[in-house]
Amino acid sequence: MKRLNLSGNEAVAQAALAAGVKLITGYPGTPSSEVVDSLWGRAPAGVTVEWSVNEKVALDTAGACAWAGQRALCTMKMSGLNVAYDSLISFAYSGCSGGLVVYVCDDPGVESGMPEQDVRGFAHMSDLPVLEPASVAESYWLTGYAFELSEKIGGPVLLRSVTNVSQSHAVIEIAGDSPPPQREAVLIRDIKKYTKGGAEICLAQHRDLLARLDAAGRIMHADSLHQLELGERGKPGIISVGVANAFVPEALSLLREEGIDTAGFSRLSCRATIPAPREEIAAMLEHCSSVVVLEENEPYLERAVIEIAYRLRLADKRIAGKLDGLLSRIGAYDAAICARGIAALLGCSYQPQTLAAFEAEAYCCERPIGVCAGCPHRGVYIALNQAVKKLGYHKDEVMVTGDIGCTILGMSPPFQVLWTEVSMGASVAMAQGYVHAGVKTPVFSTMGDSTFLHAGMPPLLNAVQNQTPITAIIMDNGWTAMTGMQVNANTAAQFQQSALKKRVDLADIVRGLGVEQLWIADPYDLPALTAILVEAARLPGVKVVITRRECAIQAGRRKLRYGRQHIDQELCIKCKRCITTTGCPALFWDGELVGIDESQCNGCGVCSSICPKSAIVREGE
Repeated sequence: MKRLNLSGNEAVAQAALAAGVKLITGYPGTPSSEVVDSLWGRAPAGVTVEWSVNEKVALDTAGACAWAGQRALCTMKMSGLNVAYDSLISFAYSGCSGGLVVYVCDDPGVESGMPEQDVRGFAHMSDLPVLEPASVAESYWLTGYAFELSEKIGGPVLLRSVTNVSQSHAVIEIAGDSPPPQREAVLIRDIKKYTKGGAEICLAQHRDLLARLDAAGRIMHADSLHQLELGERGKPGIISVGVANAFVPEALSLLREEGIDTAGFSRLSCRATIPAPREEIAAMLEHCSSVVVLEENEPYLERAVIEIAYRLRLADKRIAGKLDGLLSRIGAYDAAICARGIAALLGCSYQPQTLAAFEAEAYCCERPIGVCAGCPHRGVYIALNQAVKKLGYHKDEVMVTGDIGCTILGMSPPFQVLWTEVSMGASVAMAQGYVHAGVKTPVFSTMGDSTFLHAGMPPLLNAVQNQTPITAIIMDNGWTAMTGMQVNANTAAQFQQSALKKRVDLADIVRGLGVEQLWIADPYDLPALTAILVEAARLPGVKVVITRRECAIQAGRRKLRYGRQHIDQELCIKCKRCITTTGCPALFWDGELVGIDESQCNGCGVCSSICPKSAIVREGE
């Protein structure tokens, strides 16, 4: 054993190695990315770790590995399961011969953007067991338990984490550097198990699936997975799951500090929501005067508690939580929220004290969402606004659809050029929808390189097939940047982990999809890019513009600069147009002069194209 300071995600990665995993796949997405990130290029011999092109591909790859008798881990954020669900339910029906664990991170409170969804809904539809760690240490041992459970029941197991667990850190004990011996792959020919050829096969698989879920419940109960602590009979009880388990002790302490007596309370700390721990819940309901159910997001456990209460003819017993309006289904939990729920069982109200740290927020300056100094996307946003003007339109008359990733930051000031954000790859299809709706002005779409590879190719092919007149802009910065600078198939060859060190060229893909009107532009060259966008907008059919410059952060890490920009103060008229148009954090106004922060400036030169007096010049020119 050894002790390491790990995040929740890193703990999952280390536990997978200790469990003898053969394959780890995933697609980047906060708050789950560090599972693959922490092992990228550092996996032990015999273990493959890959960033897949999207979450469905990641799950299909991991699932086949588990069908060959190996242990496989697939990771993604909550939105990724939307993409992978078509495969997930099929793997759930078929089961697996090895161990298949699907690790998904929800984001209560929306720290990372996207809908505040609860992936346990997918597990309910798929009758999959769901384990929920409350801490970094539990993330470690529940990952190992998930592999064991998967192989015992013969089916996938969903391991659900949340931001406050996956992104927290703790010093924990983990296994040493001697992983289990590698297994040999096996090929199992079983048409009735691994295909969906007809009603008889599917119905039989459904019966097997339900039997696996029942078996999972029996195993969890036999293993005492859930922690039941019965207090004084007739006193209230607390049923919690996941990260709420970690908040309950602090919540009880807060109530005691307020003079609220919580002595004799019973507690049930669940480590799984599906299947619900029926025996333990029944014991709580029969023992307690009332119970409160504490869980983030949707009331899945609470509904199970209510159902069990009805079956036990205890429907008149108070079951507090979200469904009675006591607690919200919105946002992340903390100890104060849990304390308020517990206090309600006693007929008390709990109002947390306002800490000075929160009062200080009123004195903080705003930090609007923006792009980095030297970001190549900045040139695209500015060129789009200039192109719209040159085409004779106001920006409110021209639709520009946005997509997931750094590229969506064009919605923010000072650009305010993007109108929409739905899901990976949606921008190209939505642009077509606006055209079909009868929009007469030009329609543009924008997406990044990783998003294009993830889900942008099918809608572009759809546009080619139907010859829908749109201009699709692919903003190629060479990295999956917003989620932590992960590589994708378009990343430069020297950064690829595979032995082939091969980079896929986006232009070749676009041409292969049948696009005949293609431009490749430098987003730092505003006049040229603006002219291209104007030309493309005026042409019929499908047009694609690929803007190509490396992410400024990644280039900066390798000390790449494109020269030094200098402001000639004699020419500068202090109009500040360079600041208000670009929003570049390397430019500043000190009250008297416009200046350039050389610690941030990478010399991209976009600001020099904006200056009406050509006062910003590259040194040496």
